[in-house]
Amino acid sequence: MVELKADGLDRVFHALADPTRRAMLRRLAGGEHSVGELAEPFDMSFAAAAKHVKVLEAAGLLKRSIEGRTHRCRIEAGPLAEADRWIAYYQRFWTGRLDALETALLKHARKKRSRA
Repeated sequence: MVELKADGLDRVFHALADPTRRAMLRRLAGGEHSVGELAEPFDMSFAAAAKHVKVLEAAGLLKRSIEGRTHRCRIEAGPLAEADRWIAYYQRFWTGRLDALETALLKHARKKRSRA
């Protein structure tokens, strides 16, 4: 069971690693689009856009429906929530360091003021 979740998470991060796919997801966050509409902002063929859509679909980040010859895509947020939970677990490491940095900077600023 754990391996299946890791595999799914791997697919999500692989899909999100590409800036074109991230931009496509951002567009889908505003509503449904066809594959052709997703390709419009990029200098790419329909076939190239379809390959990006397949990667997003394999990661579970979008669902595709077919209406005649048009493939409509909509975002699926579930896998993003799983990725967010994974990242949130590690957030404590950088949050703790940022808190320590803030404390050190405040301490330094107080010392500077007391010397002036």
